[in-house]
Amino acid sequence: MKFRFPAALNIAALLLTSLQAVAQTPEAAAPAKAAGMSSQQIMFWVLISLLIFLLLVLLLSFVGIAVQMRPQLRKVYELPTVRHSWSGRVLGLLVGDATLVKGEVRDELLDHDYDGIHEFDNDLPPWWKYSFYATIIFAVTYVGYYHVAQAGQLQGAEYETEMRQAALLVSPDADDPNKLTTYQPLATPADLSEGKSLFASNCAACHGQNAEGKVGPNLTDEYWLHGGEVNHVYKTVKFGVTSKGMVAWKGKLSGKQILQVSSYILSLQGTKPAGAKEPQGEKETAGKPVVKL
Repeated sequence: MKFRFPAALNIAALLLTSLQAVAQTPEAAAPAKAAGMSSQQIMFWVLISLLIFLLLVLLLSFVGIAVQMRPQLRKVYELPTVRHSWSGRVLGLLVGDATLVKGEVRDELLDHDYDGIHEFDNDLPPWWKYSFYATIIFAVTYVGYYHVAQAGQLQGAEYETEMRQAALLVSPDADDPNKLTTYQPLATPADLSEGKSLFASNCAACHGQNAEGKVGPNLTDEYWLHGGEVNHVYKTVKFGVTSKGMVAWKGKLSGKQILQVSSYILSLQGTKPAGAKEPQGEKETAGKPVVKL
């Protein structure tokens, strides 16, 4: 098996020249435009493919030369002045000796044993030590870059930046959790009655029949975890708070029904039901809907 590297280069050069000539002809340019690629893009990918081809040729040539010269390389490797040198260990990889990676195993027992268990005096394999050294270099570089020079963002700051960028991409419509609505509390008896029915069938299991609080917080006092104004309550009911077990009622209740429930909740302010749960959150006086009879 003989590889002629100059001949391979000549073939590659002729191939490149012919491809350039083909790419410049109108017949070749028409399919390129039809496919949406310019002639420069075609030439780029042709050159990349040619580079990969040349690298494969070089690799095959190197392997072929190493295989043909393996007996001569073995004789050079067996020389005492070569075998134990760094270049000799690299040469050993070509002739099948992986000492550079695996290390040398010495069957030498240490002069102590524990319950009949003997210990060999072997070093750690080079691949393990190289990996350990790489982790040390990485750790020093990481600390210097992020903590000393402060050239990069830590995970917390990076997360906040990504969240701010994501907020800019959210569509500003009614389904945007970052955009607060501008509703007014419903105050008619019909709306509050409907809100009461919806509350009893959907919310009472967690907040109690009188909103005194069970698993969820008490909704009749002046303390709120996520805001006590009607639009904050509306947002909490619609989108939920999954981290605290509050489910999102979006898709289960209509916008009108969510506003009716929110208005009914605000109408319960100051009712002081029996067995009310202790206050949670921050104090906030919410405007109660005024029922117009």
